[in-house]
Amino acid sequence: MNEQQQQAEVIVVGAGPTGLLLAGDLAEAGVKVTVLEKRGAEISNLSRAFAVHARTLEVLDSRGLADDLFALGGRRLGELFLFGRAKVKLSGLDSRFPYVLMTSQYNVERVLRERAAAAGVDFRFDHKVIGIDQADGSATVRTDKGDFTATYVVGTDGVRSAVRQAVGIDYPGEAVLRSMMLADVELDEPPAESPAVSGANGAFCFIADFGDGLWRVIGWNAADQQDDDAPVSSDEIRTALRLAFGTDFGMHEPNWSSRFHSDERQATAYRAGNVFLAGDAAHCHSPAGGMGMNTGIQDAANLSWKLAAVLRGADPALLDTYAAERHPVGEAVLRASGRIIRVAANKSRVVGAVRGAVLGTALKLDPVQHKVTGLISGIDVHYPHAHGEHRLTGDRARDVDLADGTRLYEALRARRFVVLDSALEDSAVARATAEPDGTARVVRPDGYIGWAGADDPAAIAAYLEAHAGKL
Repeated sequence: MNEQQQQAEVIVVGAGPTGLLLAGDLAEAGVKVTVLEKRGAEISNLSRAFAVHARTLEVLDSRGLADDLFALGGRRLGELFLFGRAKVKLSGLDSRFPYVLMTSQYNVERVLRERAAAAGVDFRFDHKVIGIDQADGSATVRTDKGDFTATYVVGTDGVRSAVRQAVGIDYPGEAVLRSMMLADVELDEPPAESPAVSGANGAFCFIADFGDGLWRVIGWNAADQQDDDAPVSSDEIRTALRLAFGTDFGMHEPNWSSRFHSDERQATAYRAGNVFLAGDAAHCHSPAGGMGMNTGIQDAANLSWKLAAVLRGADPALLDTYAAERHPVGEAVLRASGRIIRVAANKSRVVGAVRGAVLGTALKLDPVQHKVTGLISGIDVHYPHAHGEHRLTGDRARDVDLADGTRLYEALRARRFVVLDSALEDSAVARATAEPDGTARVVRPDGYIGWAGADDPAAIAAYLEAHAGKL
């Protein structure tokens, strides 16, 4: 191997939130990880993501990172408002985090990068991927700065993923809206509720408070459509706000602004040989609901422990469950965000007059409210289980108090399986006792229940042998 060819166990392409969480997880599990990023080392603050939902906060909490993110600022919101009258009540979520944290993606990346660097991840910035070759159970990533070889490669490099293109995975879909505007601004007369969504007169806007004096505005005006590379003027944003809300809220000049188009796309496969896709490289959708970054982070949480386990001797078939579990989630988020954006952008005066009232009435029904909040927050994501398995298998594990005075999500910080309420003796896993209910549980490192039933140490040991490797 020459000096231009570097060896790792896993190569992660892309240093956004998805790639950073994945790389940090793997490194903390003892896996040798290299991250390739085409950008420079500076973290960009020019990003669309701004919402960290409850399930993602749980993911961060189970890594000891939630408090670090809170320390960087942001605003915790227990309610979301749609079209004036429709209220999504996150405050009723069955979680330690019954709200959405409004904070910049910059803050999320900062916390995740510091953790990954401390765990020993090898970062290679200014490296552009130009191809991938697979042979003999490994993959070589060719870049403009040399070649890198690993057992597995994960593309977390966004909607224009070089990894996805290199392995020939299709990315079908369509552009839902073009010429969407994005800006961070100060407001002299801010709205009473935040975040808020409104649409009227052929325009719609989303507006949210970061808690630091800045407001994120996402706007669209059917009468003003320009190319993505066209600069955004202050007047364009003010016009969209006035059309949608009836006021521009005393908007100042933007701190920064950009223009983009909103696509709905999903990769036809999340894997090609030893190459995987996660985050926007696997799925992209409208910013409605703020679910994009969150879905990608949860992709990474699902995949990271499986890669680590297989590298340490678990059944390689475990990796097939990544797409089986996460592809349906990406599809559901794509559908949900698409519905919101289409309702918001509908030009019909009749639709505009009734949508807030109709949505508001529907969201007063508990089953509807529960379904909407569960999907947006990620709390109700459930993974399929085989016929005959316990009904709890595939459910998210609730954070519970343990007999030793700690919490389940604190026990998960060791990046190992946690066995609850079992007589099993195995030094490779964390054992804990919660309030007994007659059911033993094996909680996977991503916080989902992998096995449940009456205590059966032999059955639990067999599950762990296939799924845990030598973690």
